Amino acid sequence: MQSVPREGRPTLASDGWLAQEVIRGKRDGGVLSRADIQRFVAGITDHSLSEGQVAAFAMAVLLKGMTLQERIALTEAMRDSGEVLHWQLPGPVVDKHSTGGVGDFVSLALAPLLAACGCYVPMISGRGLGHTGGTLDKLEAIPGYDTQPSAQRFRAVVAEAGCAIIGQTADLAPADKRLYGIRDVTATVESIDLITASILAKKLAAGLDVLVMDVKTGNGAFMARSQDAHALADSIVAVAQGAGVRTRALVTDMNQPLARAAGNALEVAEAIALLKGQVRSPRLWDVTLALGEAALVAAGLAVDPAAARARLLDAWESGSALARFQQMVSALGGPSDLVARPDHHLPHAPVKRPVWAPAPGQVVAIDTRAVGMGVVLLGGGRRHPDDTLDLSVGYSDLAFVGETVGAQRPLGWVHAASEAAAEAGSHALRQACQVGPV
Repeated sequence: MQSVPREGRPTLASDGWLAQEVIRGKRDGGVLSRADIQRFVAGITDHSLSEGQVAAFAMAVLLKGMTLQERIALTEAMRDSGEVLHWQLPGPVVDKHSTGGVGDFVSLALAPLLAACGCYVPMISGRGLGHTGGTLDKLEAIPGYDTQPSAQRFRAVVAEAGCAIIGQTADLAPADKRLYGIRDVTATVESIDLITASILAKKLAAGLDVLVMDVKTGNGAFMARSQDAHALADSIVAVAQGAGVRTRALVTDMNQPLARAAGNALEVAEAIALLKGQVRSPRLWDVTLALGEAALVAAGLAVDPAAARARLLDAWESGSALARFQQMVSALGGPSDLVARPDHHLPHAPVKRPVWAPAPGQVVAIDTRAVGMGVVLLGGGRRHPDDTLDLSVGYSDLAFVGETVGAQRPLGWVHAASEAAAEAGSHALRQACQVGPV
């Protein structure tokens, strides 16, 4: 395809292929051929298509939608825009993805649990976006942990520890990186077709046999409406399976934080406690086990969910999942005694204080997005993509809906860089929690 640097000039291949005809076809509600989608994605990748053309394509897809076959073709073309990993391992290659929430560190517990059950988990994760936390940011709270290892090291850790959680490399699905950046500034992020392709392009490039999806819904999720979350879950399953990956999707609740902690180092600490046997949040543990059951059944390692749960619980109770987590951390440069001494290694905020409710009572509702924005306010999330995070700040021991708060039980504890920040973070948490009579 011929490179065209100037906006508005026809993008013309030697055989007469025109990008604007593809855009026009989708704008008018037509169905695009696999070949046209492949060539358009190639133009996104090599920058022979202008930002205006990519933006117009994204808007046309948002407004007119895509058929299942178009979504599969778009996802596969974006997957194939860069490196696609191929594994030769003695067990199934499995991954999990969440659409994001507050206090959602399921990946930190699920990856080693699956590894202890015979799976290999090359988990490529992202950073926090808006009010939601990112798995990659949590892991960077671990001193020395390398979230961007070489491909050789990544492969070695997956083979030896059974799991490795790292960040996306520039070689995986580069078309998605450019397309997402343009969608972000052109009000086209909400397209289920494009969300599906964006999520799956990166996941399928990791060479998976099995994928389990956790699609969040509620006031702390990007898909706040249940019908939208179910539509996305259905789309992801259909497209991923159409691309040859056995896929299951759960729609789970994000109408309150998933864990007691919200904030990077604080969530790592709670994840380690969970792997040691301390369930602080039954809701988070239930979601973790449900996703693990779906993964083991889809991978052929358990005949049904009950058998899968028994296997997961054995890996948890025996300490083998905890050992896998420590093995992964050590292999990627983290402390060899992290699970034994998390308080020694994880960063601590200088100010820690309880956040009291205005009056005693029962928590009847939580604005989960507001809790996430409280973490951002404290410095634990990003206002701008290039912000440097304070990995020590956030909330711990959060009260859940239905629990009683008062003189003996605060809404939670705020961890902050200063007294002024602690006051602002406390106010944000009080505003997020609705307390009624017992």
